[in-house]
Amino acid sequence: MSAVPNLAREWLESDGLGGFASGTVGLARTRRYHALLLTATTPPTGRVALVAGFDAFVLRDGRRDAISAQSYEPGQLAPDGAQRIQRFEAEPWPTWSFRLADGARVVQELFATKGAARVVVSWRLCDADGAPLAGRLVVRPFLAGRDYHALSGNVEQHPSLLAPPQRAGDRFELAMPPGVPALAMHANAEYIHAPHVYRGFHYAEECERGFPHREDLASPGELVFDLAEGEACWVVEVAGTSPAHASAARLAASLREAERARRAGFASALERAADAYVVRRGEGETIVAGYPWFTDWGRDTFIALRGLCLATGRLDTARRILLEWSGALADGVLPNRFVDSGEVPEYNAVDASLWYVVCVHELLAAQGRSGAGISRAERDRLLGAVDAILGGYARGTRHRIHLDRDGLIAAGEPGVQLTWMDARIGAEVVTPRIGKPVEIQALWWNALVLASAHDARWKALAERAQASFAARFWNPERGFLYDVVDVDHVPGATDASFRPNQLFAIGGLPHALLQGGRARSVIDACERALWTPLGMRSLAPSEPGYAPRYAGSPEQRDRAYHQGTVWPWLIGAFVEGWLRVRGEISSARDEARVRFVAPLRAHLAEAGSGHISEIADAAEPHAPRGCPFQAWSLAELLRLEHGALASPGPQR
Repeated sequence: MSAVPNLAREWLESDGLGGFASGTVGLARTRRYHALLLTATTPPTGRVALVAGFDAFVLRDGRRDAISAQSYEPGQLAPDGAQRIQRFEAEPWPTWSFRLADGARVVQELFATKGAARVVVSWRLCDADGAPLAGRLVVRPFLAGRDYHALSGNVEQHPSLLAPPQRAGDRFELAMPPGVPALAMHANAEYIHAPHVYRGFHYAEECERGFPHREDLASPGELVFDLAEGEACWVVEVAGTSPAHASAARLAASLREAERARRAGFASALERAADAYVVRRGEGETIVAGYPWFTDWGRDTFIALRGLCLATGRLDTARRILLEWSGALADGVLPNRFVDSGEVPEYNAVDASLWYVVCVHELLAAQGRSGAGISRAERDRLLGAVDAILGGYARGTRHRIHLDRDGLIAAGEPGVQLTWMDARIGAEVVTPRIGKPVEIQALWWNALVLASAHDARWKALAERAQASFAARFWNPERGFLYDVVDVDHVPGATDASFRPNQLFAIGGLPHALLQGGRARSVIDACERALWTPLGMRSLAPSEPGYAPRYAGSPEQRDRAYHQGTVWPWLIGAFVEGWLRVRGEISSARDEARVRFVAPLRAHLAEAGSGHISEIADAAEPHAPRGCPFQAWSLAELLRLEHGALASPGPQR
């Protein structure tokens, strides 16, 4: 709750299918992705924006007060509804309180329903004590009917957007352009057909990011609600989602009751926020990497799954996700990304499959502790995928991923980005890490150790990899680890760039590959040069190429993406490593909560309401950038709070 809302703060409502509603506390849409109803036609991909937004006005005693705002070129706000916002609450869903000129109050609530492409909006008009008042509410929706990455241009090419709806009782069905699902609305309102094209919407965030930022939208007419008869209810959905004969008021009330009960079942607001990322894929489930523009990525899914599902006890969800992804395994490699359109996934990742191995073993361990059931066939399927991954890496597979004679994993070829530092401009990989990246060795060794519990043949290889790592990765001149050895597959060539990837040799994974004085030296160096209140820098300020700001054109931002830019998700590996080198004592956990976790928790109220951003500027004040709602950022905070910071961990 905020008495003086941050109007630039963004809110998100996910439908659990990959579609969502999003916008700003200040009402004006600032991104092309901000929409009242955005649905995934092939969950979680194929996203289309159906309703971009709406204008709303309260008519009372001869006055017409706006409770909406739009941004138009050249940067003009109209109408002036934002100035009437008195309060905004994020829990249990976005709720605005407006104060009108005569002292009357309007309460607007908005929520998406889990498992259905549907958003419910309601309004109540009352006095300062909450007693109902009479008045009328006029709502004019703005229709988009476009791919969520695109912008509407010549609206006249799609006359269906301005056509009168087909009405039956409280239900209105509106046609969309070809290939876009039809739209249905349930409203206890009268409809006035008054078609109009609204031109020149301006999206400031897109403009700042160097993308097209102007849009025209169609509005076929207005909904007029009589507030004297009670709550105004507007259900917006893909046609066919709700019964055609449903009363708008009863439908909205039943959906509100069910959704409130569902959300109350989560242990905390942080866990409710985490649920937004768990969505359907095919007959199974997956994890959306971030909103508003990411879908599901292999690497992000498995990193985030540990905090979103395993740490919070959602073991059935984790099992379904891992089983679903096992079907995408090819040549011992899992895909890094399913494209928005088309059927061919992209297999450009050396780490995603190894994170999968970690997740499988953590799931099986958690199910053993909890007594939760998993069938023998499912267990065999998961362990079969683990065996296929380790075997594929050992034999050699795509993109020169292979086991070298020293027991370590080498990978990479020109023009392909395989690690999480994956920015690419055309054919140019901005942060090439061909050879043996440090975190890949930590992942590989952990995978071998974990797999050895089920198959002893991996034990000897794990011991060889551990010995080679100790001999080859320590940089005695700088007191920390090399980022890559055998660079470009040249034996003995090293990359000594001071990056946070070395943290995974100490924290962030089930077992620490580096221990003792060297581990303490790495953690202390990373704390001095890389730590910020929002996470870890991706490159130390003293290094060549360091970029203090993530700003400018798309190319400029891509070049800065891993050259200093702060990544909140790395806080998990850092804090866990920080605790391990201190023996994971109670006083250290208390200090870590205050120094490292409290700033991240404060960020929950800054950018994406209740969520953590994808990235931030490397330099103060560390302005949040990228996706305001990022799965692995939130997940690593959850994993810390349920794990390393919750109680003493085992000595490693």
